[in-house]
Amino acid sequence: MSQDDLTSKQKDYAVFLPAISGFYATFVGKQQVNNDYVDPARFPQGQPTKLTDMDQMNWLDAQKALFPYKWSLYSGGHANLDLTKEDASENMVRKRDPNTVMLGDSGGFQIAKGLWEGDWKANSGCPKAQKKRESVLKWLDSISNYGMGLDIPTWVIHDKKASDACQIKTLDEAVAATKFNNEYFIKNRKGKNEGGAKFLNVLQGDNHTSAEEWYQEMKHFCDPNVYPDRHFDGWGMGGQNMCDVHLILKRLVALRYDNLLQEGKHDWMHFLGTSKLEWAVLLTVIQRAVRKYVNPSFTISFDCASPFLATANGQVYFENVFPHDEKWSYRMAPSADDKKYATDTRPWAQGVVADGIYPRWQDSPISDMLQMKDICIYKPGDLNKIGKEGKTSWDSFSYALLMGHNVYMHITAVQEANRRFDAGEHPAMMRYSAPTHELFEDIVERIFAAPTREEAEAIIESYDKYWMEIVGTRGFKGKKAKNANTMFNSLFSVDEPEEEEDTDFDTTALDDLENNA
Repeated sequence: MSQDDLTSKQKDYAVFLPAISGFYATFVGKQQVNNDYVDPARFPQGQPTKLTDMDQMNWLDAQKALFPYKWSLYSGGHANLDLTKEDASENMVRKRDPNTVMLGDSGGFQIAKGLWEGDWKANSGCPKAQKKRESVLKWLDSISNYGMGLDIPTWVIHDKKASDACQIKTLDEAVAATKFNNEYFIKNRKGKNEGGAKFLNVLQGDNHTSAEEWYQEMKHFCDPNVYPDRHFDGWGMGGQNMCDVHLILKRLVALRYDNLLQEGKHDWMHFLGTSKLEWAVLLTVIQRAVRKYVNPSFTISFDCASPFLATANGQVYFENVFPHDEKWSYRMAPSADDKKYATDTRPWAQGVVADGIYPRWQDSPISDMLQMKDICIYKPGDLNKIGKEGKTSWDSFSYALLMGHNVYMHITAVQEANRRFDAGEHPAMMRYSAPTHELFEDIVERIFAAPTREEAEAIIESYDKYWMEIVGTRGFKGKKAKNANTMFNSLFSVDEPEEEEDTDFDTTALDDLENNA
């Protein structure tokens, strides 16, 4: 079997982390312990590659994967946190290759939505909240290389349903609750020298003012002088911090001069829910500048659930595009879903283009072995797993196959964008439209090369108009992004590039697939 080794192609780019869906992981893990979880007769047998083992779809398996890739994110929000019991559906994460890198998300979104019940205010003494706090920390310490602190997202205070669910009503309460969780994590973490996870200090805030207040209240959790040997080990960028370039650059300069980007102590920064393709290059530029001037071991990562949620909504990536000085994007559209294809043996790429479903098709190692009938499995009159004739021609494994295709397309888009950037091509967003037409990387170079904090901050402020041109990862732009009380309904978003819309990552869309297909 030939492999497309995406790990070896990563180079010095900011690292994209596929936010693994529990639906997808279940197929990988359960097939490992039960060879009939998916009937092997259901495996695609196209050319030149055949699917013979579900681990071929597990990019964390360097030996068997069709496209090995060593980085991922997994959220405690939909994980089985009880590590005392075997759970095959979690094997992709729990029994992964030790050479892979896993970022564990703590699941603060579940708190905000009331899915983790309890009064989460600081010192509330709520038994339910405390039990979840303990289990999340143990889980992160066991499965993660890096774990996110258990933060309370600031959008909660603008959403009455959310604030009622977790009893957090004000910014001060969100800050106090997060500080309480951070203190618990620092006191009770296993410790990286004892085999535990490293932890990221999550920064929230829904505008520049609240983000600054949050930083000032939280920064000491990363300070080795305050917490020798137990301090947090890097930064998680949430809220306005992950979608506003102006704020990101200000924060990095502050971290530099507050001595909180030290090599060996603060080597990782993660951006939550970042799905716009141009940001893959933008974050690489920032990472390289920090490595050059501050911390040579510094790494930026970013995640999104787009490949999984898109498939759950019937959307499949068909190509990635990189026109010079224009918008770069992944392109996705509704896929073939018709019972007439249930006996169609044409190669997938041939069929979807010939029938006008897509104008073009870019193959992945998974789609390369598909025939039309491998996705559109149900014939007219066929009953699905709940004994009904559904409208869709897909079964649950159809979704899993196309999720794997979408993951490959997203990773390769990120890597190809960086390769093209290094070859001298640019997305429009990274060129200032003012008469100078300066490039983003040249401006960032000037900021980090500045000899003092004051000069670096002055350079940032002098480009205020340019920062307003850069579309944030949530679709916000300009003063709206800088000053509004932006309200986010999810830690994850899916970018549908042609329409530039963001869609909430609601796991119920994935959970329902097994029953409805």
